[in-house]
Amino acid sequence: MLMSSLVLLLIGLGTFWLALSTKDEINRVAAVVAGTISLIWGFTLAPLQLQLFIEIVSVLATFFVCMRCLGCG
Repeated sequence: MLMSSLVLLLIGLGTFWLALSTKDEINRVAAVVAGTISLIWGFTLAPLQLQLFIEIVSVLATFFVCMRCLGCG
């Protein structure tokens, strides 16, 4: 289960990278939708420890970005 979730998460991240590098709007929207579906699917198949790790890292990253933008940090 861990390997399939990691593969789906990597496919989702790769699809997002592809969406950022393409110029055509239709292809970009399609790639973002496909990447979102892959990331959600991979995240739901991931073990609880990996889910908690990803959640903690994303919350900390968001907190530090917000603190930097507000000038509080």
